Amino acid sequence: MTTLSIVVPCYNEEQVLNETARRLVALMNQMADAKQIDPQHSTILFVNDGSSDQTWPLIASLHKTLPYVCGVKLAGNVGHQNALMAGLDTARTLADAIISIDADLQDDINVIPEMVTLFAEGNDIVYGVRRERTTDTWFKRNTALGFYHLMRWWGVRSVYNHADFRLMSRRAVEQLGQYRERNLFLRGIVPLIGYKTAQVYYDRAERFAGESKYPLSKMINFAIDGITSFSVAPVRMIIYIGLAFILISVIMLGYVIVSLANGTAVPGWSSLLLSLWFIGGSVLLSIGIVGEYIGKIYLEVKARPRYNIEEICLKE
Repeated sequence: MTTLSIVVPCYNEEQVLNETARRLVALMNQMADAKQIDPQHSTILFVNDGSSDQTWPLIASLHKTLPYVCGVKLAGNVGHQNALMAGLDTARTLADAIISIDADLQDDINVIPEMVTLFAEGNDIVYGVRRERTTDTWFKRNTALGFYHLMRWWGVRSVYNHADFRLMSRRAVEQLGQYRERNLFLRGIVPLIGYKTAQVYYDRAERFAGESKYPLSKMINFAIDGITSFSVAPVRMIIYIGLAFILISVIMLGYVIVSLANGTAVPGWSSLLLSLWFIGGSVLLSIGIVGEYIGKIYLEVKARPRYNIEEICLKE
């Protein structure tokens, strides 16, 4: 039987924790009754990402009262991707297969048995993929669509409509640990591992309590991290923009020379100011893109740890 660990990153999730734990424990019992997982060693691993509410006391309490429930308390808030990595690093010492899922359970836990079956058939990575985005707002649905197309256009390997709901084998998680970058974008890193993969499809539900921990500002930052961590296309784009400006300048020089020769040149400030604003904005944008990459290099060369673990509650 498979030893399974479900990793659940948590940041200020006190409103959903009890219900999340109840649903996951019920699922684990169901899978244990079906002889699909080992009930003695399988776990539900909640990772507290520096929450400021009662998330960690709740996890500690659930650890004492419910089967399977374990916890990892991080020393401070390190962000969703690093918290998820902390859970994966811990779980790979406990289980043959590790599933990551968000605490709000908008992802359908009923496909987890199918994931485990596909793992038993030899797949090291099983992606949970949304069938459609009918529960999203028009803005979120279309920005997500644009993001995936942009990532693919710039050569980033990613699974369309897949977030961080996936199963990974122990060896896949160990291989993931070899990717040491601090700017984690797991949706782009996991496909690079190259092991055998499969997909399960599900419909995403509404969040049953609490608020999303990914407002627009975090979504934008996450998208920027994903693009700049996996593609140098924006930097190369600056070269093409520069060449285009040079070509436009040569054309305009020819136009000015012809106008002067014909005596039709009309002095004016509008075209000059518009040109200055346009070129100035383009230069600032280009410097900003280059600066983003330099900032990434700065963070990587310091090689600071992704997270620090303060406390762990595991099975005896």
